[in-house]
Amino acid sequence: MPRGFFFGSERSSESTLKCFGHSNLGALSTAEEFCPRQIHALIRIGRYSPAVTVDALQRVFKTLTDPTRIRILALLEREELAVQDLCRVLGLAQSTVSRHLSILRESGWIRDRREGTYSFYRFVPQAVPEGRDAWQLAQRSLVDDPMVANDRDALETILRERAIRTRAWFDSIGPEWDSMRRVFDDDAQRARAIAKLVPPDLSVVDIGTGTGVLAQDLVRCGVRVIAIDHSRRMLQAAEAKLDSDHVEGVEFRHGDATALPLADAEVDAALAHMVLHYVGSPAEAIREMARVVRDRGRVVIVDFVENDREWMKEELGVLWQGFPLDALREWMTAAGLDRIQIEQHESGKGSDLPATFIASAHKTPQHSP
Repeated sequence: MPRGFFFGSERSSESTLKCFGHSNLGALSTAEEFCPRQIHALIRIGRYSPAVTVDALQRVFKTLTDPTRIRILALLEREELAVQDLCRVLGLAQSTVSRHLSILRESGWIRDRREGTYSFYRFVPQAVPEGRDAWQLAQRSLVDDPMVANDRDALETILRERAIRTRAWFDSIGPEWDSMRRVFDDDAQRARAIAKLVPPDLSVVDIGTGTGVLAQDLVRCGVRVIAIDHSRRMLQAAEAKLDSDHVEGVEFRHGDATALPLADAEVDAALAHMVLHYVGSPAEAIREMARVVRDRGRVVIVDFVENDREWMKEELGVLWQGFPLDALREWMTAAGLDRIQIEQHESGKGSDLPATFIASAHKTPQHSP
C-alpha cells in the first residue's frame, strides 16, 4: 500500500464527506474549524507523499467546505474562465465570485492572467500537493451532483457560443483568408512546424486547415494529410485551391478542434498552426490532439505568446490574445504528453505582431494495468 496522506478508500468516503460537512453540494455547509482528531481519522501514512501538517490539512478543508469554491474549482479544472463567465454559470454576483477567487488564489489552488480588461483563471492542483487526495475525493463524490451537472451544461453553452462566434467569422471571410492571413507573417513558422513532423510517410491531421496552405506543404513533403476545419466555407475554399494547384492526397473532414472527427490513435501526428487563439477551449483542443495520435506520436502547436495586442480581436477575430507558456505546458502535460519543447520566436523587425511559439511533444504510451 503506498505511503502518504490518502483519502481515497471507499470506506472512508462517507466519513470524510461528513467531516467536510456534506455528502453533496446541496447539503454542504461551511465549517470554520476542524477537530485534529477528525482530521487524523482521515489520514493513512504511506510511501509517496511528503509529510503534511495538521495546519496544512486544515487550510485545505477550509477551502473545500464552501460549495461555491468547489463549484468554481470544478469549472476551472475543465476550462480557463473569466470572472464574467463564472458569474454567468454560477448565477452569482461578481463581488461574490471575486471574493471566492481571491481566497482560492491566495491558497494556491488557482492562478490568474490578464488579457486586456479581463482576468482569466485556471486550476493548478499541483500547486497544493497536500490537497490532492481531498480534491480527488470531492471529484468522485460529486460526479452525479445535480448542481455540478447544471454548471457543466451552462459551461458547455458558453463554449458553444465561443465556437459559433469563430465559425461565423471564418464563414464570413472564406476564400479571402489567404490574403488576410499574410498579416501573421507565418511562412517561417510554418516551415519550422513541418520540420517537427518529418520524416515523410506520416499520417498527419491538420487542425483548422483554413484554405489548405499547410496541408499543401505537408503533401509535397510526402505526408498523408487529413485536413479538418469547422467552417464548411473554408473547406470548400481549400478543396478548390488544391484542385486548381493539382494537389492530391488530402482528405477533408468537417469538424471542431474540441471534438475531432477522428478515431483514437488514428494518426501519427497532429498539428494546430495558428488555431488555438480561435478555439473556445484550448485545453480541450490539446486533449483531443493527444487522443487522436498514436502512442509516441507527435503533437505540434504554433501560436502567439500572451500579448496585449487588442486590435487582433477586432481585426482578426481571435478569441485569445495568445497564451502564457506555463499554461500551455500545463495543458500539454495534463493531456498525457511528455518530452515537451517550447521555442519562442520574436516577430519580424517593424512588425506589430506579438512573439510566437512552436511547441512539440510526444504522446506518453498508455500501459494496460
